Amino acid sequence: MTAIDLPLPMPPGVAPTEYVPPYQNYVYAYPHKTAYRPLHPRPTLTELWADEPQDALSLYLHVPFCEVRCGFCNLFTRVGAPGELTTRYLDALERQAEAVREALTPAARFATAAFGGGTPTYLTAAELNRLCDIAESMGADLRAVPLSVEASPATATADRLAVLAERGVTRLSLGVQSFDDTEARAAVRPQRRSDVEAALQRIRDAAIAVLNIDLIYGIDGQTPESWIASLDAALAWRPEELYLYPLYVRPLTGLARRGAGPDPAWDAHRLDLYRRGRDHLIAAGYVQESMRMFRRADAPDFGPNDYACQTDGMIGLGCGARSYTRGLHYSFDYAVGATEVRAIIDDFVAGTTSDFRRAVVGHTMTEDEARRRHLLQSVLQATGMPLADYRSQFGVDPHEHFGAELDRWTERGWLLSDGDRVRLTALGLAYSDALGPELFSPQVRAAMAEYEGR
Repeated sequence: MTAIDLPLPMPPGVAPTEYVPPYQNYVYAYPHKTAYRPLHPRPTLTELWADEPQDALSLYLHVPFCEVRCGFCNLFTRVGAPGELTTRYLDALERQAEAVREALTPAARFATAAFGGGTPTYLTAAELNRLCDIAESMGADLRAVPLSVEASPATATADRLAVLAERGVTRLSLGVQSFDDTEARAAVRPQRRSDVEAALQRIRDAAIAVLNIDLIYGIDGQTPESWIASLDAALAWRPEELYLYPLYVRPLTGLARRGAGPDPAWDAHRLDLYRRGRDHLIAAGYVQESMRMFRRADAPDFGPNDYACQTDGMIGLGCGARSYTRGLHYSFDYAVGATEVRAIIDDFVAGTTSDFRRAVVGHTMTEDEARRRHLLQSVLQATGMPLADYRSQFGVDPHEHFGAELDRWTERGWLLSDGDRVRLTALGLAYSDALGPELFSPQVRAAMAEYEGR
């Protein structure tokens, strides 16, 4: 993809009413958890999975613990785990795995696996071994399928990495965010560059096939020069993947004092940093896979990336994990505030095997929701969506269902048609976080608007 200049969010002469904020919602899964509601009655997992294909499932295990909560974080996690809480959490995870496995057929097979959080490497080496045992008790052969794990610099210790490498991890994602100590503090992520570099050396020594480094742009005090310096510091390790995230400030997070609402100046700053980062990585031999994801051109590809992995047939274990069938997306309760998160984890830890045999909260996936999700998952990839894929699933051309949206994106310069597929332009990729939310259904919009953050 050739480098092009991005226009400012509000070019000269454009009325304020026409302003389209580029940073509205990161659509890594649809619908968002804030659209989930308690299920009445609570369906059994056996009912939910009875008619589902089970020959290529995805497995996700959630570890809701971190050594510190970063200022931008709105994930389901808590700081610390006092009183043997990690042991009791793994005990509950085993009980949940038993209940879920009972609901699947003996022929169920897993094609991918991932551990996320929180910070999975918050667990000790012995606990990580146990986590892998739980995953394998589900029938997942961790040494034979792609296995991705998230880590932080402080917890990427040699003993933990040795366990992960031995158990078959193919991809390790390290949340660095910035190599500049001052910027890290501004993002409420206390770390030193020297510690980050030491962690990266340990990861390379562990010989895990794919290293991903997460970086954030838009941090207070960040300049184009400091942003490029962080990129160069990451590139020195030749990571197979790099994810570039725009900073978001969400309710109940440490940075929420910045306030909400459109901020054209900050939007323009983030778009400028995005453009610089994109061009810098492309010039360094990386291929842009989505707005956020860049893969080194010669890197091994172990399969699904951040959008494609959010498919039907997802089994989630842990109180922050989602599961996806064709008819229902379900999980446990969701919160960001420390008190609420702790209460949800305590309830999970106290749960019995019988408690885990039913879905708790979720969102019914109608045919309309399935169409929206398919379009989102496909068009947000740089390669776009083959029209034949949509027709094979839904029987008609996508313009039959989403003509107004596709025409609007084309008029804005976000979308183009290459005959047999639709794909985002360079400008459209930059505006992925504005385009995605425009596909949310009225029902999902209403549910998200009614959700009371806690």
